[in-house]
Amino acid sequence: MIRPFFSAALVFGMLLLAVAGAIQAAERYKPFVLASRGLGDFEKKIEETRDALRMTGFEVLGEYMPYKDTFVDKAYVIVVTNDELKKTASMSQYGGFAAPWRIGITKVGDEIQIAYPNPVYIANAYRLNNDLNGVSETLRKALGAEETFNSAKGMTTKKLRKYHYTFGMEYFIDPYELAKYGSHAEAVAVLEKNLAAGVAGVTKVYRLDLPKDVTVFGVARRAPSEDGKDMDEQHIMSVVDFSELKGTAYLPYEIMVDGKKIIALHMRFRMALHYPDLKMVGENSFMNIMPSPNAIFKAFKAVAGAPET
Repeated sequence: MIRPFFSAALVFGMLLLAVAGAIQAAERYKPFVLASRGLGDFEKKIEETRDALRMTGFEVLGEYMPYKDTFVDKAYVIVVTNDELKKTASMSQYGGFAAPWRIGITKVGDEIQIAYPNPVYIANAYRLNNDLNGVSETLRKALGAEETFNSAKGMTTKKLRKYHYTFGMEYFIDPYELAKYGSHAEAVAVLEKNLAAGVAGVTKVYRLDLPKDVTVFGVARRAPSEDGKDMDEQHIMSVVDFSELKGTAYLPYEIMVDGKKIIALHMRFRMALHYPDLKMVGENSFMNIMPSPNAIFKAFKAVAGAPET
């Protein structure tokens, strides 16, 4: 009698472990974390957010107002990094794209929302060798973490690690290839010069130098004229950022000097990753910004100093 009892207990224990493993494997993540929402003074919220980030060990790289008095009342972005993010950046291909972290402060009517990209979501989508749990916890302590949003169902680790929007769309490892120079220093110098001049409507928000000849620039995109609106961040966000909770922390876009090459994540990957529930056609769909991936590529090539083709 004892032996069958232990056999049954062993089988039951194995079943429990299998169920627990399946539940863990099926855990789903969403693109953004809502830190807080509520009434308040917008300028004071910016100051309080900046102070809270610094007090918890983040270094502020840059900040800017991408747009105002449009589809939201006001929007502001603070970009930070810390030791964990910088260390993680050097551990995988194109990991530098995850070294800067974006915090969006958005006023919608009387409400102010503070949100940031979900570290574990980005860690998996960018194929990092670190789940960024430390970053998640530090951001939670600094700003809060009420809920995650911007996807109804979310995505599993497995799906995020090989994410692309649909057949024929780019993966994380298919970036825009913008230009190549004789050295890392030369590539950085060209970008600094052209960003300062606002070539193609692209300007610098911040610069982050990392080990192994990697430099990340955060850039703002403002169309020089109505003809160039397809690359303009305000135009694009007015189409896609229509839900109650705002993804202002999608901005700014990154351009990275990786060794001698200048690259950027393809918009068809980067936008779809942050807005995975956007439909292909219809109102507020990718169809309404169909020219934007190529328009951004063209603008980024210009600021990278690549000749027109």
